[in-house]
Amino acid sequence: MMAAATFKCQSTGLHGLPVDASAPRSSTNFGRFFSMRFACNTRCNKLRHVHASISHASLVDPTPFSISHDSSTESALILIRHGESFWNEKNLFTGCCDVPLTVRGVEEAIEAGKRISHIPVDMIFTSALIRAQMTAMLVMTQHLQKKIPIIIHNESEQSTTWTQVYSEETTKQSIPVITAWELNERMYGELQGLNKQETAERYGKEKVHKWRRSFDIPPPKGESLEMCSQRAVAYFKDFVEPQLKSGKNVMVAAHGNSLRSIIMYLERLTSQEVISLELSTGVPLLYIYTEGKYTSRGSPVGPTEDGVYAYTQSLAVHRQQLDEMSP
Repeated sequence: MMAAATFKCQSTGLHGLPVDASAPRSSTNFGRFFSMRFACNTRCNKLRHVHASISHASLVDPTPFSISHDSSTESALILIRHGESFWNEKNLFTGCCDVPLTVRGVEEAIEAGKRISHIPVDMIFTSALIRAQMTAMLVMTQHLQKKIPIIIHNESEQSTTWTQVYSEETTKQSIPVITAWELNERMYGELQGLNKQETAERYGKEKVHKWRRSFDIPPPKGESLEMCSQRAVAYFKDFVEPQLKSGKNVMVAAHGNSLRSIIMYLERLTSQEVISLELSTGVPLLYIYTEGKYTSRGSPVGPTEDGVYAYTQSLAVHRQQLDEMSP
């Protein structure tokens, strides 16, 4: 099993939101304190419901692969909604509650890993919630680069200082994982933990439907999709997009509403279009970033199928090099 890092969360308040949300952050000053342990979301009228398809990829032992980080090069962006959680299974409003994956959720994450195993990944961003972090770690167990995802801690100056004990070679063999509460699921307030059917019976189907499917109407003491979008997209612009612009290939493991918000930004969806966007658990979506534009490539269906990963020249070259390493 692939090694992963311990999760050391920023001080949080109710529903996983930070106590001091105004604290400044820096996209270039990530602390590199590595604390190890084992641990184990095609456009059609701009609207789509993504479904998983089953595929399998054989594993190889690749030699180190050098990826150009020239500012003019294209970058891969992988978005993935976490696998099924225990509260998804029970049809409960989960929101910012920290709930782990089910057995099915683990299987979905592993399958997602097989589907993107040939796509280079240089950096991973996840929410502060365990179901997204578990998904990211499980996805990377299937990746052909065989690098270890390690959560980066930037809580203090001391965290940064402690990274000096790690060698340059160790750093080369790892993939940094940045966690952020801004990528958390939409906070459902008083609805969190309640059964969705029972909630409709208590508050009325029409009212609950407005809370769930409107863009700017929040549930009691909760967030609207608009509010979730403001924090998720702001974080994406400030921290994820600069990495893509620098030529790095990025995976974002997050949640239905935070990812819908990001896709709204990437594909310039309207507030009416985004509320109809559905993302299945554990299904990766691929975008290519080049010259300030994002091109949707849908969901990869398997590295063994002809042309699946030859979306662009650099990804085609990357796949060819990995395939040549196969016995």
